Amino acid sequence: QVQLVESGGGSVQAGGSLRLSCTYTYSTKWMAWFRLPPGKEREGVAALYTSSGRLYYADSVKGRFTISQDNAKNMVYLQMNSLKPEDTAMYYCAAGADGSPYLINWAEAFRYKYWGQGTQVTVSS
Repeated sequence: QVQLVESGGGSVQAGGSLRLSCTYTYSTKWMAWFRLPPGKEREGVAALYTSSGRLYYADSVKGRFTISQDNAKNMVYLQMNSLKPEDTAMYYCAAGADGSPYLINWAEAFRYKYWGQGTQVTVSS
């Protein structure tokens, strides 16, 4: 059983930055961030395939968000820059997906077995 705890959310003005942190009990093949915007469906934001270190991003955040991992600290981060009001959402850390990047879509939430409780990010215009 992997336990995940997110932190670092908050309120920020458009153009600002936040760094989300996720502490985990142990790493899995995929570590990811998802978000649930108000009134919308949950969507994949970024993922790290730990076997190779390859990073994956949703088109909406490419060039603005960066996912990273510090195994020494058992942490996964999501650095969010140039934030927009449409980034407002509850952000979740996820782990436990399996499969090669060539065979699965990392952004499909059902593939992840473990989820944190979420941290709220609000971006005002």
